[in-house]
Amino acid sequence: MKHKPRILIVDDEKNAREGLARALKRHYDVSLADSGKAALDLLAESPFDLMLSDVRMPGIDGLTLLQRVLAIPRHPVCIMLTAYGSIEMAVEAMKRGAYDFLTKPINLDRLDILVKRALESRTMEQENRRLHEQLDARYGLENIIGQSAGMQEVFDTIRQVADSRATVLVQGESGTGKELVAHAIHRLSSRSRGPFIPVHCAALTSTLLESELFGHERGAFTGASEQRQGRFELADGGTLFLDEIGEIDANTQVKILRVLEERRFERVGGRATIDVDTRLIAATNRDLRAMVDEGEFREDLFYRLYVVVITIPPLRDRREDIPLLAHHFIRQYAEDNRREIEDITPDAMAALTEYDWPGNVRELRNAMERMVVLARGGKLTLRDIPPDIRGESGRRPTGHGQEDISKAHSMEDAERSMIIRALRENNNNRTKAAKQLGISRRTLHRKLNEYGLRADEQTGNGNERRT
Repeated sequence: MKHKPRILIVDDEKNAREGLARALKRHYDVSLADSGKAALDLLAESPFDLMLSDVRMPGIDGLTLLQRVLAIPRHPVCIMLTAYGSIEMAVEAMKRGAYDFLTKPINLDRLDILVKRALESRTMEQENRRLHEQLDARYGLENIIGQSAGMQEVFDTIRQVADSRATVLVQGESGTGKELVAHAIHRLSSRSRGPFIPVHCAALTSTLLESELFGHERGAFTGASEQRQGRFELADGGTLFLDEIGEIDANTQVKILRVLEERRFERVGGRATIDVDTRLIAATNRDLRAMVDEGEFREDLFYRLYVVVITIPPLRDRREDIPLLAHHFIRQYAEDNRREIEDITPDAMAALTEYDWPGNVRELRNAMERMVVLARGGKLTLRDIPPDIRGESGRRPTGHGQEDISKAHSMEDAERSMIIRALRENNNNRTKAAKQLGISRRTLHRKLNEYGLRADEQTGNGNERRT
């Protein structure tokens, strides 16, 4: 059963507050307070959706109460009441954050309309807040996972550039997370309340792309039965993300260049010039500079895009991030699929770390989802890893000259080799090695004793010895 909205009526005059209560209690859950202090006590005990408060009261007056109520997290929407019809007081209440005001004697029809509108406004505000919280959880900077030096540099640049007007070019191989970076820049910027509009350029023909970006007028071409806004226009006040910008044709490149230079354009088939305040973030997995040299991409547009460049390293160049990502995806997909997956074994993690991941984070994410869904037990093991990743088919060498764990003669050998490699890569720092392996420092210490290894002998020429 849907609960009734809760309304708090604050008035030092008994007849006034009880009269309002009689008018509202049929549709709302009404509580009464005879002073500002009593109202604050009630608000401290439980939340309300709306507060109706008299302005003139002894002790804590209505405007002071309004100020204190609006400082409460998830505060009610506030409507002020005055018997004097003072324009100055009403204006001051609105300046301080009141939704609206009513003059006494109260017109009950006006009261009913205003209360409904105020509650609808509150509901819309809550929905927007929930949407933004969901977007923050999905696209916030904290959702881009990595502790490697390359990713820390990416994070630093995102923070620096986010609140500027600068055009950003995000470079990286397919699957590295370029759109996540674009979202994070938008979420951290002053434009975060505005729209984020993505366009995947490679998925559209040149004709369709031009219409998508700039819109069209009715009759501009066959099938254009009505006027349509383009993505630049829809992103006004927010961010436009052009993915795979290296795929656009020369004619569209010219039009994009003009928007970047003048912040204006015309719809396809139109004459009216449209001004926009749209921030552009572009992404590519191609070498735009080489494309300029080959005449495939305009040099002037290249330099317009090449203002701030963020290069996301491929996963094979930041292997220390693989355990972090793997554990993140295990938790995510175990929850999504209601599976009780506790952990992943060291030898399975070693296989994941050794693999080159040509599809980058996207490939790892898909592999982890498959592993979680098809897992045979509560812990992911080597046999849960897809065959091509664990080395049974199509395994590409890493080229690092380290022990090939896929060729290990036993699970123990694989685990021992993986520990040795982690220690070497972290200069025998056990804390960092344990983090890379996805295990605790205590577990690493136990494993070293179990395999008769000494951490201070795992660097150098690789001839580790047992003690």
